[in-house]
Amino acid sequence: MNYRIIPMALLLTVMVTLPAGAQKKKAVINDSNTPLHLLQPGYQGKYGELTPEQVKTDLDRVFTYVDRETPARVVDKHTGKVITDYTKLDVNSQLERGAFRLASYEWGVTYSAMMAATETSGDSRYMDYVKNRFRFLAEVAPHFKRVLEEKGDTDPQMKQILTPGALDDAGAVCAAMIKASLKDRTLPVQGLIENYFDFIVNKEYRLADGTFARNRPQLNTLWLDDMFMGIPAVAQMSLYADKAQAKHQAEAVRQFLQFAERMFIPEKGLYRHGWVESSSDHPAFCWARANGWAMLTACELLDVLPENHPQRDKVMAYFRAHVRGVTALQSGEGLWHQLLDRNDSYLETSATAIYVYCLAHAICKGWIDPIAYGPVAQLGWNAVSGKINAEGQVEGTCVGTGMAFDPAFYYYRPVNVYAAHGYGPVIWAGAEMIRLLKTLHPKMNDSALQYYTTKQATAAPIFSVPTAE
Repeated sequence: MNYRIIPMALLLTVMVTLPAGAQKKKAVINDSNTPLHLLQPGYQGKYGELTPEQVKTDLDRVFTYVDRETPARVVDKHTGKVITDYTKLDVNSQLERGAFRLASYEWGVTYSAMMAATETSGDSRYMDYVKNRFRFLAEVAPHFKRVLEEKGDTDPQMKQILTPGALDDAGAVCAAMIKASLKDRTLPVQGLIENYFDFIVNKEYRLADGTFARNRPQLNTLWLDDMFMGIPAVAQMSLYADKAQAKHQAEAVRQFLQFAERMFIPEKGLYRHGWVESSSDHPAFCWARANGWAMLTACELLDVLPENHPQRDKVMAYFRAHVRGVTALQSGEGLWHQLLDRNDSYLETSATAIYVYCLAHAICKGWIDPIAYGPVAQLGWNAVSGKINAEGQVEGTCVGTGMAFDPAFYYYRPVNVYAAHGYGPVIWAGAEMIRLLKTLHPKMNDSALQYYTTKQATAAPIFSVPTAE
């Protein structure tokens, strides 16, 4: 059952009405007359047992919204007229504008999440969404490329696909396209994958040791975000290009460890957001979503690395230390703070959703303990669920965020329902919660959620687990 806020005054005292003429007395609930431990806590929001069907209801509401807001059509930007003959595209042709872009890194996350939703729920609409958008992009790309070559310009959204200029443009969508292609080899995305991957491995700026880097806001800066923007695509390519499997695995691991060695803070169990090569000190602003990208990168890499890979244990050790650091900072409401270790910063949705996915996924994979982390994941999901409004929009998501070396920048980043960063993580988190709830058996025991490996049949509010015979 789900517990909601109950005024404590109603729980602690009752008024007893005596017969007419008698004096009214207040009967006080106390330790002598009432089992106080059975009083229901005033949990904030939803708390308690959860079913896959409840999670799926939330996911469907988000899906309906994003499906409507991401049309797959080409239009004339002046008249709005739909163009179906792509041979006639010109400089006035563009992808129809919905609320979200079809090939941003945020939507690369969404495509991966959609595939997971079909896998765990059995609902083919989510995978169909991915296939339909990828087929559309693959079909129109050559025609927009022709316009770009002939006229020197084309739709900015298509230019991002055709001529990526940063890992943000390439990595997440490339990884999602590889995953989709591995599921359905008829998808005509090979050319797009090759173009994206060429940028990632051959054109992206790097430090002298080969680590993905940027020259903003300072020369030779590492962004924690770029772990996710680059590494999962390299890891996935090891599955896609069989002949280069070892090479791509080695590069993915090398990138992961070179980021982690500079940016992981062992005493916190968290990652700093930025690292500047020329700086003598490296401030630790532990931005929540960037830590989410790092944790998600570890999951994506561990999913690909074989059990006997020589560096797998090292990657796993970073992942588990990060899990311990992050979970220790979850708020009582279930969300995590914008700056993880500063609980006066606001509570943020997209990072919370990423952590929920990673924790649920790691439990299902057997990487972390379900007793310790199952309730954390479920508390986080319940908090995320409360941020999905009636229209299917995700509330409380921080907008796109650069890098800074003072706290005010992070404290005052706006939140917006049109911040695309929230949608993929929420769908991915829900998809993995469905898997988790089908795998393990959460049950209320003494007003607390517990995770069990076997179903507990009792209806008692407090119970002991039967010993093995």
